[in-house]
Amino acid sequence: MSRRIKKVAVLGSGVMGSGIACHMANIGLEVVMLDIVPRDLPAEKANDPAARNQIVNGALAKALKSKPAPLYTKDLAKYITTGNFEDDLHLIAGCDWVIEVVIERLDIKKQVFDQVEKHRKPGSLITSNTSGIPIHLMLEGRSEDFRKHFCGTHFFNPARYMRLLEIIPTPETDPAVIDFFMSYGDIYLGKRTVRCKDTPAFIANRVGVYAMAKIYQLTTELGLSIEAVDKLTGPVIGRPKTGTFRLGDLVGHDTAVNVIKGLKQNCPDDEQASTFEIPKYLDFLLENNFLGNKTGQGFYKKSKDENGKRQIFALDLDTLEYRPSEKPELPSLKAAKQIDDTAKRVQAMFKAEDKGGELIRRSLLGLFAYVSNRVPEISDNIYSIDDAMKAGYAWNIGPFEYWDMIGLEKGIEMAEAQGEHIAQWVKDMAAAGHTAFYKREGGLKKYYDQAAQDYQVVPGTKEFIILDNYRDRAPVMKNNEVILHDIGDGVLCLEFISPHNSIGEGVLRGMNEAIQIAEEGEWKGLVIGNNAQNFSVGANLMMIAMLAYQQEFDELNMAVNLFQQTTMRCRYSSIPVVAATQGYVFGGGCETIMHCDAALCAAESYIGLVEVGVGLIPGGGGTKEFAVRASDSFFEGDVQIPTLIEQFKTIALANVATSAPQAFDYGYLLPQKDEVVLNTERNIAQAKAKVLELAKGYTQPVQRQDVTVLGRTGLAALYAAANELRLGHYASAHDIKIAHKVAWVLCGGDLTGQQQVSEQYLLDIEREAFLSLCGEQKTLERIQHMLQTNKPLRN
Repeated sequence: MSRRIKKVAVLGSGVMGSGIACHMANIGLEVVMLDIVPRDLPAEKANDPAARNQIVNGALAKALKSKPAPLYTKDLAKYITTGNFEDDLHLIAGCDWVIEVVIERLDIKKQVFDQVEKHRKPGSLITSNTSGIPIHLMLEGRSEDFRKHFCGTHFFNPARYMRLLEIIPTPETDPAVIDFFMSYGDIYLGKRTVRCKDTPAFIANRVGVYAMAKIYQLTTELGLSIEAVDKLTGPVIGRPKTGTFRLGDLVGHDTAVNVIKGLKQNCPDDEQASTFEIPKYLDFLLENNFLGNKTGQGFYKKSKDENGKRQIFALDLDTLEYRPSEKPELPSLKAAKQIDDTAKRVQAMFKAEDKGGELIRRSLLGLFAYVSNRVPEISDNIYSIDDAMKAGYAWNIGPFEYWDMIGLEKGIEMAEAQGEHIAQWVKDMAAAGHTAFYKREGGLKKYYDQAAQDYQVVPGTKEFIILDNYRDRAPVMKNNEVILHDIGDGVLCLEFISPHNSIGEGVLRGMNEAIQIAEEGEWKGLVIGNNAQNFSVGANLMMIAMLAYQQEFDELNMAVNLFQQTTMRCRYSSIPVVAATQGYVFGGGCETIMHCDAALCAAESYIGLVEVGVGLIPGGGGTKEFAVRASDSFFEGDVQIPTLIEQFKTIALANVATSAPQAFDYGYLLPQKDEVVLNTERNIAQAKAKVLELAKGYTQPVQRQDVTVLGRTGLAALYAAANELRLGHYASAHDIKIAHKVAWVLCGGDLTGQQQVSEQYLLDIEREAFLSLCGEQKTLERIQHMLQTNKPLRN
């Protein structure tokens, strides 16, 4: 029987409950979110529905105001109905999935499940989002149907953004239920689903808390500051900017300590958990209720000086007093900044002789030993542990992948020399002549299976297209900024490899060459996509700055023309060109996807034309494209001007869609051609499928000569709209000058009235406007400020 989820009940409206409810609404499900009736309700309000739902409604309102936003678009809140356990629990009878997210107390969870049993429909799914209570303990007193359809589904906070979903079966869970959740979480919820054993803290928190406790221990031993440790354990080794101590502030120190204590109590066979000690500085934070971000201070706190300027203070771990935060000065960090490749940077940090190198070395060797001994205790395979840490803690590199970077035998030797205990299966693996936990063959990633003592294909590899898995093959074409891959079935994929995937001459020439190769060979089409954190941050601003500062307008004209003709080539090629995006899709990246036959955008794609922030207008066809899209939306009897004003404001205010669904509202994506992909890891595979779909009978489009522009009539309206922005203090004088340039292109210039023009005509005036702004001093100041600070200047 195929199972479909149409309606979900979320029991509990705290931070996790409301976050899960919002994410269910994100994918279009009808959601019922329930919580308790306030205990101290006055007698006169005992029957007032608003008062009785005060907790749940307050929690939802707080969630909707929180940042980052839990919903893709604000209007999705309409899918969420609120209520309370006393009056509305009967509503779960119409739900296909009931998720329990109440307080972490087994007795209370059992009470909730007693009530759930009375109202749920037979066959409906029931899951708990507990992060620590053993799942099987919740089965006591439950019916056979409940037991069969019950398991753990552990989301991570914030539910929309954190990609891990741990699935934890009990011995009595129907295997079909687990198979369903593994698939549903991946395809519909956009998660990396990891099957876990019902062991304390499951996988991610078990390993993550060990890693955090180890760093705490080493920080004290080595006498390092928290700022230094956060730099050492952040992006420099492929982990989030929070590092370790800022992560503690984010998670909450009460939560972290409870998990550490829970592991000490519940994991008697864990060789490390029994040695975990709560550092005196953590006790200090708990005693003073300095629990991190949720109480306003923890390891760090923010304040303002006498001039109102924001200051960040850091806790001195020796004195337990706050002092102004300091920039760490470590030779290992300085050296690492000069290395672009993450693997080489990790290797350099591992070898460094200073305290920074010692912290990385000792923490990684401890991690290697720890995870080796957790197989098969918490997982039967290594890839689940790596996946859990990458998706749940946002590490770019999993523990066993770190080990491969250092070397299998070297890791064993150095860890044991440090006094760590490496699991026997790893030593047997090395003795058998194996040199790595992972290897790539023919576009597939394989892992070492300790039970089979051989390599197996990582499940899901065939469904996902991960370009790293193609690196053992010779590329179809390559330059220093792009690689062209054969991803099978006659489809090519062009991957950007420039810094931050910025679009410069190498990328533009690579795009043209890739299209030419596809057109002239036996290829069905081209995907433009990558697996980096961001699709593209936009045009290479340094290149534009150099030409603008030197007033090399002929070269600048050629460069902008190349950009325009390249985006147009994406539209007017003889083969379908499809983009696959994730993360930042800014400026030139946005212009590129707007000109493709289709864009398959991960839900977490942040899309926008942001050129106004550096004193320019979109010059790679983006402003022209908004004129084309406005023209296509006009209809007989249409007033037209309101549509034009909306297009104008989107560019002039540099609006960025904070999700792919919101990008449709701004007009960056179009319903008739573009699609949202919920799981980021599937965007290239789905873009490939789109190419194959479009390739059937594909006909090269004819260049447009029929774009309706409004000339002076439109200009008058848009200049008036710009003046409103100025009067409302939304724009400076230079912003208005830029806005007038945007209006000029959208309206086709100083035409006496409405008429039809060609796309090339619009590209020419777009390029002219772009070049004129490059000659403005205030634009040069904006570009320089952005390059120096990575922040916009509003001059």
